[in-house]
Amino acid sequence: MNNELNLSDKSKEFLGNLRVYLFSSGKNSNEIDEIVEELEVHLFETEKSGKSIEKIIGKSPKEYMQMVSNEMVIDYRTWAKYICLIIFGSFSFTIFSDLLKGTLSYSVLELVGHLVIAGIFIVSVFSGFKYLSTTNQSAKKQLLILYAIVLLPIALFVGLIFLNKAIYTPVIHFGHTASLIIGIITALFIIVMSFWAKTWTLIIIVAILTLPDYLLSMTSLKQVTQLQASQWISIGGIAIYLWITYMLEKNK
Repeated sequence: MNNELNLSDKSKEFLGNLRVYLFSSGKNSNEIDEIVEELEVHLFETEKSGKSIEKIIGKSPKEYMQMVSNEMVIDYRTWAKYICLIIFGSFSFTIFSDLLKGTLSYSVLELVGHLVIAGIFIVSVFSGFKYLSTTNQSAKKQLLILYAIVLLPIALFVGLIFLNKAIYTPVIHFGHTASLIIGIITALFIIVMSFWAKTWTLIIIVAILTLPDYLLSMTSLKQVTQLQASQWISIGGIAIYLWITYMLEKNK
């Protein structure tokens, strides 16, 4: 937003929420910048003339955001970027965690379950950002909502572990060499995807999910304590990262 325009806090908050809403709706980032900058000028002129911003956005900011969103086309490249990041991230953190323990082996149910859970996580993240952008929540409540979004896939992964034990499906076993090759390919893919998407999101998420478990394994803590601590560190880390991402997008 143009810092030269002396907007009220109400206008700044609305523009920030609009940016997040459009971002969560899969709109093109350049088009979002253009619309926000154009609206910023209109709001500045409205406030300068002593009028309320409701003259521009109406009584329902949410309806105005929906109207603007409906007039824009979906940027499928953006959607594909984040879908690939999240789906591959789901597999990559599992691969790296399992490589630290030995060779890789996955059942068909596990592979399908990862795809389903990744899809649920994608929907929950974008829906959560949309909800936060259209409601006036405190920073504490925002963080709690993001915690809930992070807890959902983790709970589903725990459920998948028990389901995988209860239901037998064919298992694909990888030897030592194959596991090492998969690990190298995964690491390279993460790096390439991050450069293509121009974001450190995937690398950061994978690090948050794998490093606590690995570092705690080198301590003298009991295995149960290590597992619990690792889970809470990962949950907290991802929630905080999503909150920072939300705030950065809002304050662009």
